[in-house]
Amino acid sequence: MKLSTKGRYGLRAMLELAIMYDKGNCSIKQIAERQDLSESYLEQLVALLKKQKLVKSTRGAQGGYSLALPPKQISVGDVLRALEGSLNPVDCVLVNDEKECCEQDYCVTKYVWKKISDSINDVVNNITLQDMVDDYNGLKESE
Repeated sequence: MKLSTKGRYGLRAMLELAIMYDKGNCSIKQIAERQDLSESYLEQLVALLKKQKLVKSTRGAQGGYSLALPPKQISVGDVLRALEGSLNPVDCVLVNDEKECCEQDYCVTKYVWKKISDSINDVVNNITLQDMVDDYNGLKESE
């Protein structure tokens, strides 16, 4: 499985918002500069994250973007699914999928894909933005 730039850059933007969580709003320009991302691309990503209620915006002089929830309540999985969609490696392991595989009743590989899917989701669902902030702060202290 390979994540697109949407997932990778979006997670970096969310990390930046998590780092700044107690310090107020961040502008797109601030996030873009600190994470070395394109402002126009970042605007698109933040719009998707806002639509999924992971980010909120405030207008005005002190306006900008912030997390809609505390960093400990947003998982990496929440962010990646908001930007990438399903993280399943193949369609046949999707829950409530309308597509039916003609080999569904005797497909052995489906169980392999299901185990991979479960492992991926377990990992990303158990890492929060707060965990990432803690790791970031630990790296800064060791410099």
